[in-house]
Amino acid sequence: MSNRTTVTEFFLLGFSEVRELQILHSVVFLGIYLAALMGNLLVIILVVVDHHLHTPMYFFLMNLSILDLGSISITVPKSRVNSLLNTRSISYPGGVVQVFLFIFFTVVDFAFLTIMAYDCYIAICQPLHYETIMNRGACVQMAASAWITGIPISTMQTGNIFALPFSGGNKVDQFFCKIPQLPKITCSDSYLSEVITSFLLFLGLRCFAFIILSYVQIFKSVLRIPSEQGRHKAFSTCLPHLTVVSLLVCTASFAYLKPTSSSTSGLNVMVAIFYSVMPPVINPAIYSMRNKEIKGALRKLTEGKLFKKNNISRFLT
Repeated sequence: MSNRTTVTEFFLLGFSEVRELQILHSVVFLGIYLAALMGNLLVIILVVVDHHLHTPMYFFLMNLSILDLGSISITVPKSRVNSLLNTRSISYPGGVVQVFLFIFFTVVDFAFLTIMAYDCYIAICQPLHYETIMNRGACVQMAASAWITGIPISTMQTGNIFALPFSGGNKVDQFFCKIPQLPKITCSDSYLSEVITSFLLFLGLRCFAFIILSYVQIFKSVLRIPSEQGRHKAFSTCLPHLTVVSLLVCTASFAYLKPTSSSTSGLNVMVAIFYSVMPPVINPAIYSMRNKEIKGALRKLTEGKLFKKNNISRFLT
């Protein structure tokens, strides 16, 4: 315990020692953060105020946008501040909060991606029973379960990591406090941490397996649709979700399964940016690019038509 309490702060990996490049990094991250903020807030506003978007798919999409806002807000602002102040430190409580929230948002994000795959499966494979199965009560229960599930898992993992003595130093080889990096600076046996990490990986693989099985059934059903227009509409409904899942799984898998010995700090940072920073920016564009309903809601929003009706009260009731 005495060894652990001597660590009062952690030192994160900087992007550069050159002052001009530090400022450039801060400006680039500011642009990325503002893009994510505007894109996800726009999705949330459109879903809330347009009654045409008060469906299960857009309800889950709104939750995903909230998650994206939270996940990018725990890494990018702190990294920007460090670059502007020419420092690399983060306080011990700040590191605890960052780890807890990153695990929490990651777990809940995978849960919602799994729920959205199930929603696509019901919509395409069992369309006659869709309104009965995906009723308002069921959607609220699934969303609440996803949010609640992240609390015990993130609490357990964070408590386990920070119960270890950090007597091996306080330098984290990443631009935010990341779990695989923290056990490296401890001098105790991290067997329990590895067990819990394996458990989280097992849960993630189960979610991914469920998503894959859902899409196998979806593609079988789509191929049986006689009209080409119907097949195109079905594929257009599923393609954004499948793209988001593929992007997250590929980058995260590369980050956690690549050989540690062959990894450089620069490569680790780039991979971390791709799976922790870029998805909140890209996801709103992926879901909105070929979505006529969101484009229509955006057009009505710019014309001021969405606020002429009491759409927010419809969403809440």
